[in-house]
Amino acid sequence: MRLHSTQEYPDRSPDAPVVECRDVHKAFGHVSVLKGVDLTLRSGTVTALVGENGAGKSTLMKIIAGQEAPSAGEIHVCGRSLRAASVREAREAGIAIVPQELAPIPDMTIYENLFLGRELKGALGLLDRSAMIAEAGRLLREFELVVDPRRPMRELSLAMQQIVEIIKSTSTGCDVLLLDEPTSAISEVEVARLYRIIDRLRERGVAMIYTTHKMEEIRAVADRVVVLRDGNLIEDRPGGEITDDQIVTAMIGRDLDEIFPEIPPPRDEAPRLLVTDVEVEGFGTPVSFSVRPGEIVALAGLVGAGRTELIETIMGIRRRRRGSVTVSGRAVRRNDPAAAIGAHMAIVPEDRQVAGLVPSLSILENGILPRLSRFSVGGWKRVTLARSRVTDVMNDMRLRSASLDQPVAALSGGNQQKVVLGRWLTDRVDVLLLDEPTRGVDVGARSQIYRVIADLASSGMAIVMASSDLPEVLGLAHRVLVMRRGRIERDISLATTSAAAAQEEIFSHAAGFHASPR
Repeated sequence: MRLHSTQEYPDRSPDAPVVECRDVHKAFGHVSVLKGVDLTLRSGTVTALVGENGAGKSTLMKIIAGQEAPSAGEIHVCGRSLRAASVREAREAGIAIVPQELAPIPDMTIYENLFLGRELKGALGLLDRSAMIAEAGRLLREFELVVDPRRPMRELSLAMQQIVEIIKSTSTGCDVLLLDEPTSAISEVEVARLYRIIDRLRERGVAMIYTTHKMEEIRAVADRVVVLRDGNLIEDRPGGEITDDQIVTAMIGRDLDEIFPEIPPPRDEAPRLLVTDVEVEGFGTPVSFSVRPGEIVALAGLVGAGRTELIETIMGIRRRRRGSVTVSGRAVRRNDPAAAIGAHMAIVPEDRQVAGLVPSLSILENGILPRLSRFSVGGWKRVTLARSRVTDVMNDMRLRSASLDQPVAALSGGNQQKVVLGRWLTDRVDVLLLDEPTRGVDVGARSQIYRVIADLASSGMAIVMASSDLPEVLGLAHRVLVMRRGRIERDISLATTSAAAAQEEIFSHAAGFHASPR
């Protein structure tokens, strides 16, 4: 089924541009977001659109998809100009977008979501559910998704929901597919499947834009690399003609020879955090390790290794069946997050949108959430104290915002992560637990967050960091604990192990090639 005809868009030769953005400008009030961007998309190619948060990537994609009107400039599809801000016309022209924040209808089935708005009907005008189920099953199999199309969407993983959204877009005959951070919350296995789907769409002649912060993804999928910075198009080159360093430099406007700051050695003192024979719910093997003041210990491993579960158990969020957690020589009552906070522990969760922030609240209100008792008396908020302390902390975090009264939802991903981390620092923290601290954060903001983490370690804080980003693990940690199936398989000191050797050890132990006997 197609939503447009070749008569409406006659120029579909392989060499002709599918989409042309000509001198596109966009301003919100007095703030210029795009400044004269020219971009061409061709059939069967993937264009990686990269840049820091706030560079204009999402705005450009929304304009191409008809969700926003440009302040100036034009969008042409196969030589025909699109009317400003018309989602319907963009769809009829064959343009589809898969946003980072998916919005399926969870209580409807897969097939109902796939055919929403274009339901198949029989001779009497009634819904032909059998035909929709059969066609949905065929489409799911074609995209390597082995699942009953009658299952509710809510039962699917985020990655499976994303593939359903891609199927929905491409099954309508789209010629242009816009993918916004498609791997931000899916596992490595699911990423590999996504790459295969992209290759299949490329073979069909679909032109794609793919936004990402990850260099390995650029190398895996991109035919061209386009870099935006502060609304300007800085680079537009074939993927094979631009290096990682050149991409990073174009993104942030300066050379970045060393993303990671110098990490001073930990203090030669008694452990600040002592985890002894802690059994995580869902895993049967007890875990023990210690972290000294000023030490950064990374938890590495594959998806499902138990890193998040261990961090949540230490914090009391997840049930600790047995074992002890000691902070600065004092035992922490188990299964009690309030007790952990009272022991001067803090956690930055993996999903800042769900577990880390209240997006509709202001920076100030989010900034005092973990410390409400400190900033209130008799139920009344101590506004002056709260504003002063949160201001100091967010200045230290180099938060970019209009004011403390700005809603957190209006901030970029990197600045949201700074709020999640900074709000704990309004009071004493001895142990900091970080779960994927730079997930969905661009390289410039990552560098700033790394420096904050290094400064906190220098102050004597003990830090445990779960991360799937291997360069992050190798560049920031003193030690790496490699996890597999809920147990620690290997304890690697990066002071005595080269990066190459550590990388090989992490991969081999995470994959179970040197698994401990069970």
